[in-house]
Amino acid sequence: MAFRKALKRTAIIGSGAVVTGFGLSQLIEYRKKQVRLTHVAAEAQLKAPFADGLPSRQGQLTRLRNTEFDVLVVGGGATGAGCALDAATRNLKTALVERNDFSSGTSSRSTKLIHGGVRYLQKAIMKLDYEQYMMVKEALHERANLLEIAPHLSAPLPIMLPVYKWWQLPYYWAGIKMYDLVAGIQCLKSSYMLSKTKALELFPMLKKDKLVGAIVYYDGQHNDARMNLAIALTAARYGAAMANYTEVVHLLKKKDPQTGSDKVYGARCRDVLTGEEFDVKAKCVINATGPFTDSLRKMDDQESPNICQPSAGVHIVIPGYYSPDNMGLLDPATSDGRVIFFLPWEKMTIAGTTDTPTDVTAHPIPGENDINFILNEVRNYLSPDVEVRRGDVLAAWSGIRPLVTDPNSKDTQSICRNHIVSLSSSGMVTIAGGKWTTYRSMAEETLDAAIKAHTLPAETCKTVGLRLEGANGWTPTLYIRLVQDYGLEQEVAQHLASTYGGKAYDVAKMALVTGQRWPIVGKRLVSEFPYIEAEVLYAIREYACTAIDVIARRTRLGFLNVQAADEALPRIVQIMAKELGWGQERKTAELEAAKKFLYHEMGYRSRSEQLTKTSEMNLDNQEVARYKKRFHKFDKESKGFITTVDVQQVLDSINVHIDENALHDILNEVDVNKNGQIEIGEFLQLMSAVKKGQVSDSRLAILMKSAEETLDMRGPVTVDRSGGGV
Repeated sequence: MAFRKALKRTAIIGSGAVVTGFGLSQLIEYRKKQVRLTHVAAEAQLKAPFADGLPSRQGQLTRLRNTEFDVLVVGGGATGAGCALDAATRNLKTALVERNDFSSGTSSRSTKLIHGGVRYLQKAIMKLDYEQYMMVKEALHERANLLEIAPHLSAPLPIMLPVYKWWQLPYYWAGIKMYDLVAGIQCLKSSYMLSKTKALELFPMLKKDKLVGAIVYYDGQHNDARMNLAIALTAARYGAAMANYTEVVHLLKKKDPQTGSDKVYGARCRDVLTGEEFDVKAKCVINATGPFTDSLRKMDDQESPNICQPSAGVHIVIPGYYSPDNMGLLDPATSDGRVIFFLPWEKMTIAGTTDTPTDVTAHPIPGENDINFILNEVRNYLSPDVEVRRGDVLAAWSGIRPLVTDPNSKDTQSICRNHIVSLSSSGMVTIAGGKWTTYRSMAEETLDAAIKAHTLPAETCKTVGLRLEGANGWTPTLYIRLVQDYGLEQEVAQHLASTYGGKAYDVAKMALVTGQRWPIVGKRLVSEFPYIEAEVLYAIREYACTAIDVIARRTRLGFLNVQAADEALPRIVQIMAKELGWGQERKTAELEAAKKFLYHEMGYRSRSEQLTKTSEMNLDNQEVARYKKRFHKFDKESKGFITTVDVQQVLDSINVHIDENALHDILNEVDVNKNGQIEIGEFLQLMSAVKKGQVSDSRLAILMKSAEETLDMRGPVTVDRSGGGV
């Protein structure tokens, strides 16, 4: 009855609603309750053959060889995994192959937002573009669904839009309110306006000059690689044969007896890890390869025109103190017309993104120019009191967006992230373009097209509201049970709950006893992050095959801090080697590959190059003298260089003890020549880079300064006996 009364006082606009009398919150809560009941009923009707345990990767490969499938999906990103989940839950025999790891491409290198696209709505309104308007509306619907089906991996995030001109305040306010209106009852929380004082209270790092106020709106945020993995694992539980590190060598074709034309009926695949080749047969092949869409299309037909124009988006990670814990920032108009987001994520801060044409590659590298562009834009919006240093960039990555465009278009920034579904003459279905948020609706549309084209015996789509891996059993207070039942640190327990959801108990059970009073279980991989050794073992259950899989996609350590990831690598490889039976040769190869990944793709190269810049040092004579004096306190023999032995002797003299391996790592960060010693020139270059802000948090610089201060406080040691003696 209450609901009917609410409806009488409601003005319906499209599929949304704006309540004028009765409370909007009550209507939303009623709607959410009905949706949850629908979800429970829908899931109860679905069969999950592997609900109790996933088959091994080897078991999945065996299924690929021995089964004739209805659908074979090529590509293990968000869209590909979404297609596999959609097909499996429609009771179709489903397979998916991915030549690298699940989410190894664009899907793990996003801005981590689940959003409708404020800027797309602006374009839709300014250009009266109905297509863009509908894209925003669809994305807002999918945003609500994604937050519902994976609450452990996603959450609403308030984002502040600072305003520095009075006339912009009503302009932006109207645009953001329109964003709320389009979302309708799926609006996460209503946007609101802030005074200058209140804006600075919530975001104290913000530049004060000329600030007139701010507008705060809500979008969603998620752990993109883990979300992608959750979709893939859910598909596997519902019966899809999923295999990473399995590439398509060529498509299988045969003559259609009715038309005489070639039709695709599967693919010749190769296990990347062993080199073994085998056929996977399927009635329909779906191309969901993201930026590599045109490669598979040309494998099908060499004459196929390109339909994707790749665009590179670079992001950087800087320390968490650059932003509040729970408030993002949107720069709506950068110096070159782009949009920059500045967001808290995993207790760090993400800033990005750029948008420039690029070539398609499996290993995109963040460029120094893009990194500096982002830093400059960040400086424009932060208080002068906050020194934005190049050395604070802890990681950087580039993701390639698979934009759908006219091949003759030159400007990727004006391209809409719409998607297309196409059917080739041989029967291959291609899904291209789109955005992370709309992966589910894109998959639904793709499967509808595949079912129609190949007359597959499928049921209707069931993925709206279908909860993903880890969602069942998750509650906001789950971490408390983990602390109480297993003796985990609170930070570790919170991390496990927000990463694995209801599956966090399985990870906790694998954690070894620490031997300490507290925590009882859960040894960290690195001290400053909550990732524990048990997660490496659990990652193998989640089809992790390499050390890169662990640092980049099962944990996010490589995306958060490349130095910390580098330090964790030996232990990660050691754990994986014991579990998977790797020999010394494989362990060495894994370490080298992972270090190469961090160096090139995660920005370690750009970070380390700050010490090797050929520009002149900016130290004055007094500074040079001071730093030489500090250096010679360690180089007592005036060799012109220092080693770990020299540093250890000084530390022993002041009763400071550092593990030998840790000390080696500290010097290795600065050892440009990699000859096991730090020369006076390298040390002065380090101090110059620290002064410029190109390097921050250098452990060697801080250690040597601290040791020098301790030595100076002691002063010269007297040889006189106390009391004068005789």
